[in-house]
Amino acid sequence: MSNLVSYLFKTNAFKVCPDNKPFWYTSGKIGPYFINTHFLYGSEEEAVEFLSFIDVEKDNKIELPKKVFDKAFAQYTSNNIYKEVIDEMISFINSHINVDEIDYVSGGERRDWFFSNIVAYLLKKPHITIFKDLSTVVSTADFEETSVRSELNGKKVLHVADLVTAASSYLRAWIPAIQSLGAEIVWSTVVVDRMQGGNDRLRELGINAYSLVQIAPEMFKKALDLGIISEEQNIMLNKFFEDPDGTMRKFLIEHPEFLENALKSDEKTIVRARLCLEGDLYNLKG
Repeated sequence: MSNLVSYLFKTNAFKVCPDNKPFWYTSGKIGPYFINTHFLYGSEEEAVEFLSFIDVEKDNKIELPKKVFDKAFAQYTSNNIYKEVIDEMISFINSHINVDEIDYVSGGERRDWFFSNIVAYLLKKPHITIFKDLSTVVSTADFEETSVRSELNGKKVLHVADLVTAASSYLRAWIPAIQSLGAEIVWSTVVVDRMQGGNDRLRELGINAYSLVQIAPEMFKKALDLGIISEEQNIMLNKFFEDPDGTMRKFLIEHPEFLENALKSDEKTIVRARLCLEGDLYNLKG
């Protein structure tokens, strides 16, 4: 786990804010860290380039899986960080799941594909590519053939994802897409669990849900021991883990200038600050 934790920080996949400068989230809330698990592809620059590549190619659903796999496999054979992360996933899956029971590996548009395609290839399992519109295509394990399949009745699927938060993508798209084929997601393995109830929700649905890293005090302690974060950052992360809304409400009350400055900042920050204020997300009016 220590290598994976260090890689999360080294690639900026997990980024902690400077003192008294929490990050703005899309929801209008704030917090002390950002997670971009797909940066484990090797670096932020390479991951962003890969996403751009996917965006250009994704309209051709039959050809996309092979193109994504080829690019990911080239990275796997040339980038040590990405290779170690993928190899760790394979080792984890082999130790937690009876691989012989897996019929297919699936991954959802787009960031899941950073991991699911390579995992399917290394496990020698065919891959189901799921798109946001709930359509699917099925590829052989070597990605040499891809086709549209209307039914995979009774087949058992391992879904591989970059991140789970509240499992909204699973509930909205990935699970219904697999069910429409007559198959079932029996297992889920993600690189990072944000510990916001997603895996618990999946388990309630009968899915065996696993994660390599949990954004929790154990990880913060590991990062502290490795000298990656300071004691002050460790304290801040632990407080946020215990009570995210209460911690950030206290911060905003103690630092009123933070909201004032946000409302004079760039357009994206202004939109998020307004969401925070208009929705009274931290009960600042009470």
